[in-house]
Amino acid sequence: MALSQPFPTRPAAPASARSIGPDLTDGELVARARRGDGQAREELARRCRRPAYLLALQLLRDPDDALDVAQDALLRVFTHLDGFEPGRSVQPWLCTIVRNRARDLQRSRRRRPLEPLAGAEGESRREVIDRAPGPEATAAGHQLQARVWRMLAELPAAQREILVLRDYQDLSYDEIAGVLGVPLGTVMSRLHRARKALKELLVADGLTAAGASDG
Repeated sequence: MALSQPFPTRPAAPASARSIGPDLTDGELVARARRGDGQAREELARRCRRPAYLLALQLLRDPDDALDVAQDALLRVFTHLDGFEPGRSVQPWLCTIVRNRARDLQRSRRRRPLEPLAGAEGESRREVIDRAPGPEATAAGHQLQARVWRMLAELPAAQREILVLRDYQDLSYDEIAGVLGVPLGTVMSRLHRARKALKELLVADGLTAAGASDG
C-alpha cells in the first residue's frame, strides 16, 4: 500500500484557483480543497503524509501497521474536511485521528506484542533519516537520527507519544494538550520526564551528556 496517491483526483479547478504554494495556510488549502481544487488536495496530502506516518510508527512500532493507520487517517481527514475549523492548523487534528486509529487497532488485536522498531528496516528508517538536512547532511548526523529513533522506541508509550508530538510534529503545548486530552501542566511535566528518560537511554548507549541535551 502506498501513500503517494491515497485519494481519487477530482476534476481540475479553473486555472485561476490552481495557484498553490507552500505559503498557503492549512485553512486556505482546506477551503480550496472543499471547492474541488485537486492541487490543493495534493498539497494538503503532502503536508500530512509524513507526520501521520511518523506518529503511527512510534505508537504501533510496526511499519506496515503504521502505514495502514496513516492511510486511514488521511482518508478520514479528506472525508471530513467540512468539519475543519477555519484558522486552525490541520496537524493537531490529524494527530488526534492517527492516535485514535492506532488505539483502535491495538484494542482490536488485544494489545498483541509488537516487534521493536530497532529491528525495522527500510521505509521506517528512511522516514526518520530524511528529516536531516539534504545533501549536506553527514553520515554521523544520519546515524544519530537513527540512534535517537531507536532509543525512543524503548520508552513507555506515553513518553514516546509526547516526544513525537513535540519534537517531531512540532505541536505547541496547547495543541498537544488538545490531542492528548490532558491539562497543559500535565503536558509540560510529562514532556520533561520523557526527555529526561530519553537522555538517560542515549547516555547509557554511549552518547555523551552534552550530545544528549534535553533541550
